[in-house]
Amino acid sequence: MSTIRKIITLTDTQGRWVKHQIESGEFMNDSEYIRSLIRQDQERNVKFLALKQAIQDGLDSGISDKTLEEIWRDARDPSCR
Repeated sequence: MSTIRKIITLTDTQGRWVKHQIESGEFMNDSEYIRSLIRQDQERNVKFLALKQAIQDGLDSGISDKTLEEIWRDARDPSCR
């Protein structure tokens, strides 16, 4: 895997936070911590895009003929999914 070197600027507060994360033993160095944050952001983005697609699918499906009571019943009953 190739790597790219980046230079980032942090506030004093952010720098202390990163240092604390490393001193707590969670991470070996600044780079490991930043890479972890990027992985978390990537995972969150995947979930966000899936939710966004589900919302769009719901909008595209149109208006239901079911009553509100039927919708709630179906939502509670896993066999209806």
